[in-house]
Amino acid sequence: MADKRELLKKQDNLDMADNETIIAQCSPQGKGAIALLKLSGSNTRTIVNALAELPQGRQIMDISTGTVSFGWVIDDNKQHIDQVMFIVMDGPKTFTGQDTIEITCHNNQFLIEQIISQAIKHGARLAQQGEFARRAVLNGKIDLIQAEAINDLIHANTQLALKKSLAQVEGSFSAWLQLIETDLIKALAWSEASFEFLDEEEEFGFQIKEHIQDLNCQIIDLKKTFDYQQQIRQGIKIALIGSVNAGKSSLFNALLNQNRSIVTEIAGTTRDIVESGLYKNGNYWTLIDTAGIRQTNDIIEKEGIRRSFEQAIIADIILLVFDGSRALSVEEEAFYNQLLTDHKHKIILIKNKSDLDSINCTNDVKDKDLKPCSASIFENNSYISFSSITKNNLDKIEEQIEQKITQLFSAIESPFLLNKRQFSTLLTLESKLKAIIEMLSQKFINYEIISLNLRDAIEQMSELTGKSVNEAGLDMVFKEFCVGK
Repeated sequence: MADKRELLKKQDNLDMADNETIIAQCSPQGKGAIALLKLSGSNTRTIVNALAELPQGRQIMDISTGTVSFGWVIDDNKQHIDQVMFIVMDGPKTFTGQDTIEITCHNNQFLIEQIISQAIKHGARLAQQGEFARRAVLNGKIDLIQAEAINDLIHANTQLALKKSLAQVEGSFSAWLQLIETDLIKALAWSEASFEFLDEEEEFGFQIKEHIQDLNCQIIDLKKTFDYQQQIRQGIKIALIGSVNAGKSSLFNALLNQNRSIVTEIAGTTRDIVESGLYKNGNYWTLIDTAGIRQTNDIIEKEGIRRSFEQAIIADIILLVFDGSRALSVEEEAFYNQLLTDHKHKIILIKNKSDLDSINCTNDVKDKDLKPCSASIFENNSYISFSSITKNNLDKIEEQIEQKITQLFSAIESPFLLNKRQFSTLLTLESKLKAIIEMLSQKFINYEIISLNLRDAIEQMSELTGKSVNEAGLDMVFKEFCVGK
């Protein structure tokens, strides 16, 4: 009995915390004309009324919901802190389902901090990460899938990610999951009906198995595209790889249109990976300049080379750069051949230093360890000639990158974007469905055990959408959010 009282007390405390008025800056910190502050909770009007002054002596308490009012935020001495606009919205027709007031003020961090301080003095508290979205979930305004989609929408690095995240905010993924849950409930109904209609057990078993197999196939198809989905979500990783002094850093700087990597005539200048990003045609490119590949006894350079090979594996696109102004060593040719064998589908081969071809590149090679520029590795693979001096064919390299990106995205047939939590939960659900299919394949079927496993699968779906997720699960999701959302 004492344990039950403690649980009820804990729940009451949680409910009180979820109704407290919270405040946060929703617009990004930094330069700009206007900043947006948001308050939400059961006592929002009272708190804002205490710090607001409106023309003609009007009060925030009397302002109609859904209206915008000009006024001032005042300090304890009734002095004006800033001219602002108050946007008043009463629950439950708000994002959180609670009374909400947004304050737009001038974007000066000193003013913003003073306004937040006044709100706290009058009873508000600072919002935690993702607390507005969390309240929306707890109040049934959105489900957990939609809340996560909001976070994805904010951080979308490609136009496609933006489009798919917006669809999920509007409930596309939630609707699909609802259909899966409905089908699981239908299978459970058949399983439990078999308790009463013993003569039709075999028919029920056939229906359930066929149903679960179809559901499992849908989940497998969605799960298959998870790795590709990360390219949509996070942007495209483009690694520049090649031997030392091949001109990778020069190409890296040319693509960025800025001097981001150090470029010198000294071999091995780049000893670690250098990353930089840019938005290009609706996508976010993460360019990765890597250490040049060669035999070396330098410990630091060796580690940089090891990381270069790692980048070749994890990159979505590889710009494989070779120095077209000189012959390749046997070791270099082996290195290029290996990369072309392992990663040909994502490689764009680039013959750099094309402006020096006529001076240094010759087939008359006396050193037995060197092969001419026309070695078979390049005769059998198409490449783009480039010069970091003249920027010749830089546009063609960018076009090839765009084509590779189009190919990557065309492989993604799923209409949804999964995050790691959703992917992990679907893996568990898939495992449960496989176990049910195996049970239904046995000669003697125990429908009570089948029903128990179907209930577990339905519970898994509820955890995915947030219907039955616990506090720890919510904490895990919303710690990834910004404070103002």
